[in-house]
Amino acid sequence: MLSALCAPAATARLRLRASGPLLSRLHRASLATQATNRSPLVIGIRREDKNRWERRVALTPAHVKELIAETGAQVIVQPSNTRIFNNASFVAAGATINEDLSHADAILGIKEVPIDKLIPSKTYVIFSHTHKGQKYNMPSLQAFLDKGIRLIDYELMVNEEGKRQVLFGKHAGYAGMIDGLHGLGQRLLALGYNSPFIHMGQAHVYPNLECVHTKLRHVADIIEDQGLPDAFAPMLFTFTGSGNVTQGARAIFDDLPHDNVTVDELPFIAKDRYNDRYRRRLLALQVNAQDYVERIDGGPYSREEYREYPERYRSVFATKIAPYTSMLVNGIYWESKYPRLMTTKDLAYIQRQRELRTRMLAIADISCDIGGSLEFMSHASTIDSPFFYVDAVNGLEHKDIEKPGVQINSIDNLPTELPFEASKHFGDSLYPYAKALASGDLKHPVISHAIICQDGALVEQHKHLEKSLAESGGLRVANTQRKRVLLAGSGMVSQPLVDYLASSKDTDITIASNDLSEAKRLAYQFPNTVAALLDVSDSRALDQLIKDCDVVVSLVPAHLHPRLADAAIRRGKHMVTASYISPEMQKLDQAARDAQVSIISEIGLDPGIDHCSAMKIIDEAKAQGGKIRSFISWCGGLAAPEHSNNQIGYKFSWSPRGVLTAGLNPAQYKANGQMHGIAEGKLFENRFRNVPLYPGFAFEGLANRDSLQYAEPYGLDLENMDTMFRGTLRYEGYSEIMDCLLRLGFLSLDPKSHVSAASATEFLTRVIGKGDLRQVLAQRLALPVSDPLVSRLILALEEFGMLSSGSPITAATSLDAMSKILQNSLKLNPGERDIVCLFHEFGIENLDGSYSVQTSSLVAYGDAESGETAMARTVGVPAAIATRLLLEDKVATKGVIRPTIKEIYEPLLQRLEAKGLVFAEHTKNGVHNSLQHRMKWTK
Repeated sequence: MLSALCAPAATARLRLRASGPLLSRLHRASLATQATNRSPLVIGIRREDKNRWERRVALTPAHVKELIAETGAQVIVQPSNTRIFNNASFVAAGATINEDLSHADAILGIKEVPIDKLIPSKTYVIFSHTHKGQKYNMPSLQAFLDKGIRLIDYELMVNEEGKRQVLFGKHAGYAGMIDGLHGLGQRLLALGYNSPFIHMGQAHVYPNLECVHTKLRHVADIIEDQGLPDAFAPMLFTFTGSGNVTQGARAIFDDLPHDNVTVDELPFIAKDRYNDRYRRRLLALQVNAQDYVERIDGGPYSREEYREYPERYRSVFATKIAPYTSMLVNGIYWESKYPRLMTTKDLAYIQRQRELRTRMLAIADISCDIGGSLEFMSHASTIDSPFFYVDAVNGLEHKDIEKPGVQINSIDNLPTELPFEASKHFGDSLYPYAKALASGDLKHPVISHAIICQDGALVEQHKHLEKSLAESGGLRVANTQRKRVLLAGSGMVSQPLVDYLASSKDTDITIASNDLSEAKRLAYQFPNTVAALLDVSDSRALDQLIKDCDVVVSLVPAHLHPRLADAAIRRGKHMVTASYISPEMQKLDQAARDAQVSIISEIGLDPGIDHCSAMKIIDEAKAQGGKIRSFISWCGGLAAPEHSNNQIGYKFSWSPRGVLTAGLNPAQYKANGQMHGIAEGKLFENRFRNVPLYPGFAFEGLANRDSLQYAEPYGLDLENMDTMFRGTLRYEGYSEIMDCLLRLGFLSLDPKSHVSAASATEFLTRVIGKGDLRQVLAQRLALPVSDPLVSRLILALEEFGMLSSGSPITAATSLDAMSKILQNSLKLNPGERDIVCLFHEFGIENLDGSYSVQTSSLVAYGDAESGETAMARTVGVPAAIATRLLLEDKVATKGVIRPTIKEIYEPLLQRLEAKGLVFAEHTKNGVHNSLQHRMKWTK
């Protein structure tokens, strides 16, 4: 079938390598002029492992038995419990069952082989989907070259007339049409209409084609007796292509009552749409290029010219045929030099027209050419999840059958839904060439024509693929290989991230950390997870780690992200990080765009899901004609109230260094029409003493960096807003102590403040000086000795463990030393839990002039029993979901991006709900109900 599979990529490296001795045996056999008495070769038949539905096999037991009898070849079959023919049937045919195919000279399969399972110096005969330069499979082609493999592709096995000899024939068409009818019935029901198609199942539920035809006869009777839904008549099925795929589809469709029509008849049929005949008969339209393309200059269509100069033509399918089509059955063979059948813009044109809401309901894209003749066909669907929906007007792709959008069925292994008949048909067509191969006859014209590469080099007729290999640059995706994730960092929020990713059985995870023992402790808890040493300063080792993955997740300190991102971009790998986009990261935006790489940043808690929940409300308000006049966002990760038992009411559930450096940042915001700025190091001094979110919580707050910078990515009109504010929550009393630490010098980032092998007490003395502690503190802070704050500070220093000697501390700065002290003294103890509180408030001026206040909030507690913190869950899980979206090729936007775009925030919020992280949304009327009105915005 004309599949376009998504394959995980690695950076293409065009290297030529000599073949091994086993491959040479085949080469000698093929090149020897006197080889009339060849020794039979060993044939291997691999187990298909693309997914659990792939039950086909290249040769059936009957074919194997005949092959052994006629050639004397040895046949090794990999064991499989899912293959349509069981292991015993191959043993009975004379084959050997063995997991190891390394003794085989030539290996036969169906679908692509995962790169890590390719055996060097072999001959592979498969559908490789590489000969057209498919970008997503160039890494696979590079692997064939690197491993000295001879690649023979079934699609290139043609006779002298150029007709394909080895194929699944019409089985893709059979299954695609069956599934298409099944999907159409489901879609119509979701739209509120019963139809005869609701009785059709997917192809795989039928034991054989005879059962399918029996079911089709029943459906045909229902159409003739009860008719089709009036609202959708006439129902026109448009078929493109004329090859085996389309012939197979027509063989299924033709069992239903129908009339064949032409393109010229369509306008007249539309005018006569209420004719009762169309309620009891379907319409079938078979189209070829001359029906849907026209010369740009208006001249007559010429088939020869169109093939030679396709750039002179454009498609008019969207205006000429699509407005009449109920279901498109696409079996076209398409190359990039030709105009697309339909673009995304074309689909939007159809979907915008209210009178066409019953047209283009569904597409059975049997050709499954990703981004091909149908630009909006973004990925192959699966037998498990056969349909997705494209709403081109709103730029959405989703799986909600009740929402707007054309239904697309794009399963890329359709024949496996009919595995018995498909395998028998395929084996019949392959057998003559398998026999030649087993005899060592590689000079057979059909076989030799199908060779793409051998001896580590492309054969002459495929040298043009060198350009595709060089340009592939590591484009990602792939259903044929396991997904690979590199997690850089093994800190406090890593475990929920790894847990989420490891729950997908198709994902391998490497946890790379500068603390290898910590990485190993984490990795040993999960399947398909290993640990590795990470040294970000070692560019060669870093490059090696990155080249072997599909997505990099960076949880290292924020200042190291640009180094990882730069390496990822050079290797063409996507990346995820929870940290803010620094100026250094922003500078990499264009390079990422050029490399077609997505760097999803700010995808933790704050920043992260705060963006997602905010954009959901903002976009919804705009869609209803509202204007955002005020936006206030508070977020904090704290010890649960019952465990906030220290002077600052805080325990660390994420990087202490990150917490401390955040307190040094400058900030600016807008409140009640006034701009406010806070200088660097003045946050604690300019704290908000009371943040009245919930009566049960005594919150204070700090302005969070530059709130104004988010107006643009949020799509807000800052000039016409009263308030734009983002803040960090703490319990009352936190900022007083932290401000004292700052003023005393404990939070200095000056390299001169470095600490070398000092105890906590020695560090304290070095920073504040010698003398009576109370007197020194009071003097340094310009406070009376009797001031309660001095007493609180002494208690805090005692809680921090700084009034007694401990393990020696070595740190680059005083702030780093303080981070180490607090990480040990203010950690959550066994049985304790933390809390995360995220609160948005939107002041919305509605279309009718009224004012409403909408809130979106999330309160999550850690699990004291398991030890998983709410902070780790709300940072790690969103980052993991973003990683999955990249692995699934769900993110089209390239560059350094935030989750403020719908293609990220919408599925992310949906998947968060499935993990129990649900935002509560409420609406009140009037500005007097707002936090904006109740807050005191100045000191």
